[in-house]
Amino acid sequence: QVQLVESGGGLVQAGGSLRLSCAASGRTFSDFAMGWFRQAPGKEREFVATISRSGGSTIYADSVKGRFTISRDNAKNTLYLQMNSLKPEDTAVYYCAARAPLSTAPVRPNEYHFWGQGTQVTVSS
Repeated sequence: QVQLVESGGGLVQAGGSLRLSCAASGRTFSDFAMGWFRQAPGKEREFVATISRSGGSTIYADSVKGRFTISRDNAKNTLYLQMNSLKPEDTAVYYCAARAPLSTAPVRPNEYHFWGQGTQVTVSS
């Protein structure tokens, strides 16, 4: 079992930045690949980014590529999402999640076994 707690969400103007954190506890953090997803009202949960166990490999959704950066600190059991050049369409609840490292479909929510409670990000125009 892995417990995940997100923080760092808030209200920001378009063009601004936020850094989300996800603190993990329970099983060994470095055993899991990690991901960020988001869900806007009335929409399905969508993939944002994922990172391998070591942090050496990342994948991003096209909508955030070049603006968001996923990273992790295994010594601190923490996952991060640096979000720059934010747009109103980035408004959503952001979730961190953990999956088995050899998942064949790392962008699919059902590949992830453990989820945090989410943190709200609101970008005003």
